[in-house]
Amino acid sequence: MSGPTADSGSPNEATMAAKAALRSRMTERRRRAAAAAPAAAETVRDRAIADLDFPPDALVSAYWPLRDELDPRPLMLALAAQGRRLCLPVVEASGAPLVFRAWHPGDPLAEACFGTQIPYDTAPVVVPDMLLIPLLAFDGHGYRLGYGGGFYDRTLADLRRVKAITAVGLAYAGQQVEDLPIEATDRRLDALVTERAVLRFG
Repeated sequence: MSGPTADSGSPNEATMAAKAALRSRMTERRRRAAAAAPAAAETVRDRAIADLDFPPDALVSAYWPLRDELDPRPLMLALAAQGRRLCLPVVEASGAPLVFRAWHPGDPLAEACFGTQIPYDTAPVVVPDMLLIPLLAFDGHGYRLGYGGGFYDRTLADLRRVKAITAVGLAYAGQQVEDLPIEATDRRLDALVTERAVLRFG
């Protein structure tokens, strides 16, 4: 696990600086990984359906992909075809947990920040049981590097105080790094699916 050097300021400042530097590198690395694996979304769908447990009554949160994020939509369609209920995350305020609104394939979506799409405000607010989560990088311990807003970490901490939540990262195999710089607020994934494998964390 990465740590600060003796002259790098406070541990938190050093970790934040290390994350910022890694984000810059991993954005380009993810772009290359996506270009090298054009069928990854379908392969991840097949691996997830075969190897992960999606309880019949589970409410699954996915995400609408941005840029070269691993596209969860083939998996979302497969889950919906099996009768699973779906929802999508909504950012309502900086520094707050995500809110989730019910969504089914074919439901209209509204344009949101950064070019993503979200359900309209008329869609019911729900509480998911499983989260499919995008990322820039991941390590073998189950930690992920996001974009720096902390939304998924706050959300997982908030949800796990009241119920069991399964958090599953979706990524390209090329996004794995040996160790990530970790802060106390970072929350681990339970599993992660790439085009090459399904990883489970303790």
